[in-house]
Amino acid sequence: MLWILLLLLILVVFGFGFTMQTLWWVAAVLLVVWVVGFAMRGRGSGGRRGGRRGGGRRYSRSRG
Repeated sequence: MLWILLLLLILVVFGFGFTMQTLWWVAAVLLVVWVVGFAMRGRGSGGRRGGRRGGGRRYSRSRG
């Protein structure tokens, strides 16, 4: 009975270690995707963002 418990404990520890390493890789990939997306969004829509916030709308209302 002791050998079975020891074997189960070893399997649990091994599974936990494998899972943790896999989660580290997933976290690293998600971090890279987030950084790339943040960099692309910052470069691509820098000029368009100001017009959407209402800066252009105020001037068009006062003229018309």
